[in-house]
Amino acid sequence: MRSNLTTLHLALAAFFFPVALMFAFTGGLYTLAIKGGYEESTRLLVLQEPLKPDLASLLVVAEQQLQSAGVSVPSGEASVKKAGTSFELEWTGVDRDVLLRPTSEPLQAELVVKNTGPWRHLVQLHKAKGSSVAKAISVAWAIGLVTILGSGLVMAWLSPPFRRLAIQASAAGIASFVAYLLLG
Repeated sequence: MRSNLTTLHLALAAFFFPVALMFAFTGGLYTLAIKGGYEESTRLLVLQEPLKPDLASLLVVAEQQLQSAGVSVPSGEASVKKAGTSFELEWTGVDRDVLLRPTSEPLQAELVVKNTGPWRHLVQLHKAKGSSVAKAISVAWAIGLVTILGSGLVMAWLSPPFRRLAIQASAAGIASFVAYLLLG
């Protein structure tokens, strides 16, 4: 059993190491407000009718404008957000974010396209703004991480020289997690 656990632990750790680095660095630096940047462009649109805070109609306008500009749509989800006394369409993705909002003129709107820089691209992947393949890899990584940690703990438990350390470290980890929950 120990040999199989060691093999599983080693294979998963080696396979997921690049993904682990990306998640560790993007998550850690995001916590420190290092999020990466965008290259932003804004277009003023002339409309046939005023924008309404309706997701479907806003998506139609945004998709038409992006298609006419030769820009692909974002890979993530879109939503209508309150913006001051108005609203805006916010559509995020791994390669770009798009904002569509009315202006003070009822038949004009502003379309903002924010293309991600290299670091922001990785942050957006971390935030699950990528394709379904990227999301599947993230889910596999989460399962792999728990398996790596669990197999390491079981291996330590099965090895008498490491059992006491595993118990002490587990107790300290549980105490730290409770403090994190209570003080967070």
